[in-house]
Amino acid sequence: MGVDLGGTKIAAALVGPDGALRSATLRAPTPADRGPGAVLDAVADLVERVVTASSAAPGRPGAVAAVGIGSAGVIDAERGVVVSATDAIAGWTGTDVAGGVSERLAAAGVRAPDGAAPLVHVDNDVNAHAAGEARFGAGRGRSSALVVAVGTGVGAALVLDGRIHHGAHFLAGEMGHMPCGEAQGETCTCGRPGHLEAVAAGPQIARRYRRATGDETVTGAVQVERLAEAGDAVARRVYRQAALALGRALAGVVTVLDPEAVIVSGGLARSGGLWWGPLRRTLRGELVDLVAERIEILPAVLGGAAPIIGAAHEARLRLARAPGPARPGTGSDTSPGPGIDPDTRPRQEAP
Repeated sequence: MGVDLGGTKIAAALVGPDGALRSATLRAPTPADRGPGAVLDAVADLVERVVTASSAAPGRPGAVAAVGIGSAGVIDAERGVVVSATDAIAGWTGTDVAGGVSERLAAAGVRAPDGAAPLVHVDNDVNAHAAGEARFGAGRGRSSALVVAVGTGVGAALVLDGRIHHGAHFLAGEMGHMPCGEAQGETCTCGRPGHLEAVAAGPQIARRYRRATGDETVTGAVQVERLAEAGDAVARRVYRQAALALGRALAGVVTVLDPEAVIVSGGLARSGGLWWGPLRRTLRGELVDLVAERIEILPAVLGGAAPIIGAAHEARLRLARAPGPARPGTGSDTSPGPGIDPDTRPRQEAP
């Protein structure tokens, strides 16, 4: 099973080995202002509801071998503990998500098919998203990909040799906090100056337009895009600067890591040519010819299901490595996913 745990909602579904959803996706609001205990209660309750709904015995919990959770915050994927987090979920830093959910599932009678407790694996939600896209979505068939999410913030995850690369401090891929020339004089959401997120994230695009024009009615990047398409010069400039900044940042990461593909997800990935055009041209233009000619720049294809699918996949890989019966706990998988028929992988470029 995969669980997408965010600051406003929780979503969960059963996922097959092929990445297909095997149940309806159930959702619940995140009781973010009530503290970690209430959030863990809500996660366990939703997992139990999904398992019970799929049970052969109506009204009684069915069986689930492993539960993967993609959570907001910086996650120690070895232990399933939140290392650092914003205040989107009150008191979330330091929460033992894996242990807390395991205890609650055991109390609810949720078991694995062999009667043992389900394994619980926890990772950052962007990593879970990347695991889904890289294995079953736009990255299908590729051994490496840089998956970047551009929406309310800018985050990324690295899939190298078929597995998520977490880094020494579980922060690999935090592109939003890279120094960025276009962001000079801008303050990032982290409080530091000159970071990519300060110019490339959706809310910051809208903020910069408001600052330049004084139009307080513009509250989102979609509005800025529409104004740009209608010929608004300020909107075009702000929107283009966001794409240029992201393209240059991606070029730096691609140069260092040399992935097969860059996969772009998030709200801004649904933009049109005013954003994708400068992004693609800048990224390719900053790379050496050998890489520029071969790198694939692809839109994500799994949408909101990606973190659920990816979290379940990572939990399944962890379960395969666990000796003996499944036990509650987490650990970052160190083995690549199985090979995929390259003929099935998508080859589309973004619009």
